[in-house]
Amino acid sequence: MTTSFSSTVEPSSGESTDSAVAGNDGVLVLDAAQRCLSADAVFAHLFDSTPAAFNGRALTETPLPAPPAAALGEAADAALAGNGTRRAHVVIGQDDASRNFSVLALPCAESVTLIVSPGAQAIDTDHASRIAHLRAETALFMRDHVLSIVSHDLRGPLNAIHSWGYVLERKVDANDPAAQRALTGIRSGVEQQVKLIEQSVDTTRAETKAIALAVAPVAIRPLLERSAALARDAVAKARGVTIALETPLAEEQAEGDAERLLQALWLMQAFAAEASASGATVRVSSVIEGSMWRTDVRFTASAQALNDANSPHVLEAFARRQALEPRETGRIAWGLALCKRVAEAHGGVFEQSDISDGAEVALSVRAPVAGM
Repeated sequence: MTTSFSSTVEPSSGESTDSAVAGNDGVLVLDAAQRCLSADAVFAHLFDSTPAAFNGRALTETPLPAPPAAALGEAADAALAGNGTRRAHVVIGQDDASRNFSVLALPCAESVTLIVSPGAQAIDTDHASRIAHLRAETALFMRDHVLSIVSHDLRGPLNAIHSWGYVLERKVDANDPAAQRALTGIRSGVEQQVKLIEQSVDTTRAETKAIALAVAPVAIRPLLERSAALARDAVAKARGVTIALETPLAEEQAEGDAERLLQALWLMQAFAAEASASGATVRVSSVIEGSMWRTDVRFTASAQALNDANSPHVLEAFARRQALEPRETGRIAWGLALCKRVAEAHGGVFEQSDISDGAEVALSVRAPVAGM
């Protein structure tokens, strides 16, 4: 596969230009020892493999050719060591047979997320890097949201098994060794499952449990326009979807974390664009109601658009499918977890209506104008 190879690693400025992001990105998550915590289907497909060939393995033990593995490892180490974003460009092969990949490494606690974009010819596409960063944040918060649900939903049945075990203990003959071994096995199994939840699930999702906010005055109108521009470039333009911003706000400001608020606004609009049919319009309205700043994103959901694997997407296929499933009371679509967490961290609330084929859907975020 590899006749020649070149790569470079450099810091990412985080500034944006008007460059568009190309193609669907693959996501690989490594720990500090370069063991693969997860690899999505897109990343595996880029290298003619499956996620199972990566998950749980050291980077050097995966099907990746040695040079690309080394480039990914170098970018991951640089991001962790510098506690900042790093970018790399990987070229495999020669001339017409060459394949180009742009890599964005995003550190988080003791892990690093690698966003791999195929077909990129250079590493100066800052706008593409910006969008990749937003997608990585979306994936991180979605992962921890799902783990939170898993933790909660598993504890209920385990508590019931634990309680019934004590009921059986009082009913079973204490002199029956087989029955006593069965009870011991039940109690041991419950304890092991609880320990697994605490060590694996709860510890992993703790990365986004508390959001540190850099609170400062934020100009609302530029934030709305910037999030809309990024959503257009991320997915709306390629899908033929229009994002229309309608707001009377001009010079108004809020107190909050501009970066986190941008992430939430961008995700609402990007999700609406990928859930809309070609030619549709996503309508974004933003007003101040008393002491609250409210932004609504409205669109008509299309199951076909969400399930179209050949079109660009913000979310992975499993998250898009889940968004169309009936919701339990008070729960949101997994892919919109970042919106909920950002709103709550600012003392506000995120709401969504049910998402089903042909339904008029509203996504809404509200936050205090002052003292967020």
